[in-house]
Amino acid sequence: MKFLGYQRPDGSVGIRNYVLVIPGGLVGSKICDFVEGTKTITVASDAYFDHTSRDRETVGRTLIGLGRSPNVAAVIIDTSINGAGYPEYTAAHLFEEISKSGKRVELLNAIKEGGTLASISKGIQLAREMVHDASKLRRQPFDLSHLVLAVKCGASDTTSGIAGNPVIGNLFDRVIGAGGTALFGENTEIVGAEQVLAKRAVNERVANDILQVAHDIEEVAKSTGEDIRTMNPIPANIAGGISTLEEKSLGAICKSGSAPIQGVLKYGERPAGQGLYFFDNNPAMGIYFGYAASGAQLLLFQLGGGGYGRTDADMLLTPGPGVIAPLLWATANPRTLARSSTSIDFYSGTVLEGEDSIESAGEKLLQQVVDIASGTFTKVESIKQQEPSQMYLRDPIF
Repeated sequence: MKFLGYQRPDGSVGIRNYVLVIPGGLVGSKICDFVEGTKTITVASDAYFDHTSRDRETVGRTLIGLGRSPNVAAVIIDTSINGAGYPEYTAAHLFEEISKSGKRVELLNAIKEGGTLASISKGIQLAREMVHDASKLRRQPFDLSHLVLAVKCGASDTTSGIAGNPVIGNLFDRVIGAGGTALFGENTEIVGAEQVLAKRAVNERVANDILQVAHDIEEVAKSTGEDIRTMNPIPANIAGGISTLEEKSLGAICKSGSAPIQGVLKYGERPAGQGLYFFDNNPAMGIYFGYAASGAQLLLFQLGGGGYGRTDADMLLTPGPGVIAPLLWATANPRTLARSSTSIDFYSGTVLEGEDSIESAGEKLLQQVVDIASGTFTKVESIKQQEPSQMYLRDPIF
């Protein structure tokens, strides 16, 4: 099976073909307002002078990762937000690291151009050139070994653990079996099932890393006076039929499939090779921002929906939390599908209804993923709305 993608100079393959303006802010937003085919971060990174070195490293790694994404054809770096001179994300450092991908990278300097308005004008010119050049690229067939998928689950209910997550796990097994890569995460969602995941690690080091993630997030909760084992499942999960932390976690990890876990990634870190990786991040939507920086071309959200009590005819779901990576919404909950029919891309409730097995539904989902990777929009991708970008930073601000 093959998908149609864009070949990049570093050998990676994109499923979209954007020009990216980073790190965000006024200049980037105005360029993107004017030029079709561009993307930027909706919340500008500040100077981060009051953040720890670990968090500054995360910011730099994430910005570089977004610039090197296979879904990006070219990059403009706005030097007016220069990170207060910290080496982790000076414009020169971003330029050097992103340029290693072989794609075109340009610096936009407001001082050199004669002010912010002149810089915006120059940026528009550059972006138009880059978009025009990118439009000359043609999609070519590639096998599934070039795909990198990433998933999170949310509003989990009984349908999530029984059908929704296992079907995505089957998709992951298929992609990994074909030589591709898949990422799953959410550190709070493995507590109570960490021993099960650790047994799937490729070696003892990776097993210990998985156990350490679960231990560390429990300690963070305890430091605030909370016990994660009594905080989880949340009230909405309970209303959706989930009774214990272990039940929720065992259902959540089903979305990872059955492949060996190759490693544990930091936020925005690239996998060292192909296969299945665990992504150390909390359950917030900012996980997608990090997934995209880690090289994921397509993002999946497995939505339960039980317990929220929504009665509106359609829920307008988040269109683009990964900035340059499209988001596919899936559910196994028939009520969620009925309420969100114009936003949900894939329905795995057919497993519960006896129409499909996990395997046949996984095959159908793979076909849809290949279709989307070849250019078909996800339903929410058609909405011209960019949600605020959110990085997963671990430390207090000083």
